Amino acid sequence: MLVKTLLEDKPHDLITVVPETTLDKAMELMLEKNIGCLMVLGDDKKLQGILSDRDIFKTVHKTKGDFHSLKVKDIMTVAVISGKLTDEVSNIAWVMQKNYIRHIPIVDDNSVVGLVSQRDILKYEIERQEIDNRYLQQHLDGTHTRDRSADL
Repeated sequence: MLVKTLLEDKPHDLITVVPETTLDKAMELMLEKNIGCLMVLGDDKKLQGILSDRDIFKTVHKTKGDFHSLKVKDIMTVAVISGKLTDEVSNIAWVMQKNYIRHIPIVDDNSVVGLVSQRDILKYEIERQEIDNRYLQQHLDGTHTRDRSADL
């Protein structure tokens, strides 16, 4: 399955911040939206970085709690690994696993169009496994009547 297809089942509103956003405001937004990262976009709406809950946790520990004057730009990850709409979901999963990351922004024509998380990958894998199981059960029961690729 392509990332483009995976993103069709997700809400289309992207939750982003600008580099000048205070860390307190970013944390508040992440807690409010129950998300683990924020994409950081510049004035030109181009991806500047990503801020994860891990980045925040490390900063809180490193500063011994004295982080309130910091801005997102001070701690965000700037070397962002991104994907494309035409990438296979399995390739995105592999990149996440190899790089120990949980989110990959999806960029099309230099604009951020989505975000794939480990949760999205897990949901996809569970659905695929359920379809495979249903197909196999129908095959064993002799009730298989159509191509299973229509289910994917």
